[in-house]
Amino acid sequence: MNSPYGGTLVDLLVNDARAAEMKATAKDHASLTLDERALCDLELLAVGGFSPLRGFLGKADYERVVSEMRLADGTLWPLPVTLPVTPGNGIEVGKPLALRDVYGNLLAFMHVEEIYAYDKEAEARGAYGSTDAKHPSVAYLNRQPGYYAAGRLEVIRTPPHHDFVDLRRTPSELREHFKTLGWNKVVAFQTRNPLHRAHEELTKRAAEQIGGGLLIHPVVGMTKPGDVDHFTRVRCYRALVDNYYDKGSVVLSLLPFAMRMAGPREVLLHAIIRRNHGCTHFIVGSGHAGPGNDSTGKPFYSPSAAQESMATHKAEIGMEMVDFKPMVYLPEESRYSPVDEVPAGVKTADISGTQVRDNYLAKGLQLPEWFSRPAVAEILNETNPPKFRQGLTIWFTGLSGSGKSTVAHALVERLAEFGRNVSLLDGDEIRTHLSKGLGFSKEDRNANIDRVGYVAGLIAQHGGTTLCAVISPYRVMRDNARKSSKGNFVEIFCDTPIEVCEQRDVKGLYAKARAGEIKGFTGVDDPYEPPLNPEITLDTSKLGARESADAIIKKLIELGYILPHGHIAE
Repeated sequence: MNSPYGGTLVDLLVNDARAAEMKATAKDHASLTLDERALCDLELLAVGGFSPLRGFLGKADYERVVSEMRLADGTLWPLPVTLPVTPGNGIEVGKPLALRDVYGNLLAFMHVEEIYAYDKEAEARGAYGSTDAKHPSVAYLNRQPGYYAAGRLEVIRTPPHHDFVDLRRTPSELREHFKTLGWNKVVAFQTRNPLHRAHEELTKRAAEQIGGGLLIHPVVGMTKPGDVDHFTRVRCYRALVDNYYDKGSVVLSLLPFAMRMAGPREVLLHAIIRRNHGCTHFIVGSGHAGPGNDSTGKPFYSPSAAQESMATHKAEIGMEMVDFKPMVYLPEESRYSPVDEVPAGVKTADISGTQVRDNYLAKGLQLPEWFSRPAVAEILNETNPPKFRQGLTIWFTGLSGSGKSTVAHALVERLAEFGRNVSLLDGDEIRTHLSKGLGFSKEDRNANIDRVGYVAGLIAQHGGTTLCAVISPYRVMRDNARKSSKGNFVEIFCDTPIEVCEQRDVKGLYAKARAGEIKGFTGVDDPYEPPLNPEITLDTSKLGARESADAIIKKLIELGYILPHGHIAE
């Protein structure tokens, strides 16, 4: 079996006695709550997935990795594994730092030996080849404080996981499992997407080509924003492995890794990690670990960049590359073939990821069996309902008296007519319940909108529909509410003239504001920032509640959030 990278599998976990000592003294030390990337990195450091690293990179290692892909001792290492910190408040050289997860669980001590400033632009250019914030790792880097910490790690426990526990094998556990199977050649397949028939064919061919076993090793840490969640993906992998691979030919194991989407550098880290897990070969396809296009529409990396990088460094890493071209379906022969082996003129078929989302899942249509196994297609349909079955936030904004609540109440009944039962969060009721105690300062108004957006977003993420009728005068807060709903958000701007709003004001609030009795009243002495690109604009001085609701229904049908009367969902 392939030896670990560097010769020895690192193990940073302390024994029970030391763990008890650390827990007893943790309260005396500063704490750092780790984000998702740092949690993944800590786990792989602790169990040897990042061997030969024994901790987050110090300055000498970091600077050489960024500039040369080498640790200070010359060992090939492609990407920085670092811990961002803000110095002060007990985070100091010479003192232990307690590392915790977001729930406060104590995971490890770092005995801080270095805190060093770093150049974000230099890291972006060196490690990721770009300073474009559309690159996920550049965007992440830009959000971090300007210092990294390094020092000896003592790990009490790896970050707790409660899902798919039987599939979470450490490098040592996976190596032992391969021994029980009698495997000394293992080809690993890295994935962050659901597997379809083309991937199935590719992986089976790879195992056959090397004359060994297959490890399907999906990433279940940070992946590219917008990827299918790992719960859905792992259910797909399990259905495929259990039903469509020969027994004893494949192992499914999960990798808690935070992807950097760094293409030609990242492929080397992927290969090193798989060597540490006992593999001898690694499948590398076109565009491996690429983040797509930059802000000018050009690819961050060429399609072959990762394959070229792996070919250059595979001997030093100690991993063979299995280079596969994209697989396409030959409908007239009912089989898959590498695209470069298809004879000229032969008809081929394929479905892109965008087509999967837009032409099938978004419309509630089953993927064809030639493209995806029925068991996988069923899971994807179940967890990716069409738009008319997805959650939705409908956000009414406008001045006081602009008609928000009146139209929203009319829309509640109209949406029920189309099969969408909704919850209504109205400004006055929110102030009575959800935001009781908040005043009308800018800070309190923002807190109010944050709460409304948070609740509506939760409901939307779990398939519910919420109508929010709130003045919400500031664009940034409405944009935050849109983000909370993960894109399923329709903004309705009640653009009713302020003169009409004042005429409707039964409480006399506008008059009091103009007389100076009320301070900070939106539209009088506090600004209202109209939406720049609302989905719907209404002037309720010209449209009644029924006509306004009709206009909204028409737009929701156009957007696919409801089906026209008489249309049967497929």
